[in-house]
Amino acid sequence: MSVSLTLMTFNLHDDEPQDSPNSWEKRRDLCISVITSYSPTILCTQQGVKTQLEFLQQGLPGYDQFGISRKGPQDTTDEHCTIFYDKEKVELLEGGTFWLSESPSVPGSMSWGSEVPCIATWATFQLKGVEPPGFSFQIVNTNMDEFSPRARRRSALLTWQHIASLPPSLPVVYCGGFNTQKESTTGRFLLGRSREHGVVGDMRDAWPSARVRKNVSLIRTYHGFKGDKQGTLEFLKLIFRALCLCWDRQTQDLHIDWILFRGRSLIPVSCEVVNDNIDGYYPSSHFPIFAEFMLPRTVRMLESPVQEDN
Repeated sequence: MSVSLTLMTFNLHDDEPQDSPNSWEKRRDLCISVITSYSPTILCTQQGVKTQLEFLQQGLPGYDQFGISRKGPQDTTDEHCTIFYDKEKVELLEGGTFWLSESPSVPGSMSWGSEVPCIATWATFQLKGVEPPGFSFQIVNTNMDEFSPRARRRSALLTWQHIASLPPSLPVVYCGGFNTQKESTTGRFLLGRSREHGVVGDMRDAWPSARVRKNVSLIRTYHGFKGDKQGTLEFLKLIFRALCLCWDRQTQDLHIDWILFRGRSLIPVSCEVVNDNIDGYYPSSHFPIFAEFMLPRTVRMLESPVQEDN
C-alpha cells in the first residue's frame, strides 16, 4: 500500500480580549474541528500562545507537540512556532529552535530591523509502521517578521543554510508564515529564482506543484477574519498589489502562508487553501494550508498480521 505524508500549516492568530468576536474562546472549538477533519500527520502552528497550544493538545489527544516561545524556553506568555505530530504515525527523533537573527542561538535576539523576535522550529521525524523501516524527514516551521523586508530576506537565507546543511537524502518541508508573497525577493530566493548574498535557494512550492489544487480562487491566505468577503477598499488594494507583482505561471497568488519542500522523495499530490467556516465565522485570520505528499513506491505500509481462527 502506498504511503503519503499530510501536513497543515495553521496561523492561529494569538488570543484577543474576551469581548472580541474573534477571541480564542469563541473560535477554539472550530480550530479543533478543522484540524480533526483533515487529520494531518504534521500540524505546524504559528502565533499560538501557551493557553491556545494547551487547548489544542487537550483536543488532539493523538498528537504530541514540540516547540518553545520566541522569547526562549522559560517564557510562558509569547508566541510559539509549534509542531504537532501524530504520535501513532511518526516518531520524533530530534528537534530544536533557532532565532532569525545574527545570533541564532540567543533566545529573543533580533536583527536586520525586525520588530519582534522571530524563530524557526525544526524537528526530524521517522515514519512508523512502514517497510523498509527508517524513512525520515525534517519539518521546519517559521513565522517571519511582518514589517522588515530585509529581515525576511536574511531570515530566509539563514533558514535555507540550515536546510542546505542537512544530508541531501533527507526530505524537508519548510512551512509557516512568510508575511510576503512568493514574487518578493524572499520568495524568489527560496524558490531558486534570485540570489541572496551570492547563493540561490532550491526549495519548491507545493501549491503550484500539486497535481490537484483546491480553492484556487482564494488567492490570499490572510483575510482578517473576513474570509473571501472584502470591502471595496480592500478589493482595490488587492488588485493594486496584484498589478504590482510581476506574476508568472508559477505563482499567480498572494499567499503569505506557504508550504515549501526539498527532496525527490516528496511528490505533492494535492494542496488546499482551507476555508472551513460556520456561517462566515472563521477559526483564524489566516486560511490554513493543507498538503499531501506521496512517498516513493519503495516505502510501503506494513501489512497487519492475519489472525487465525482457533
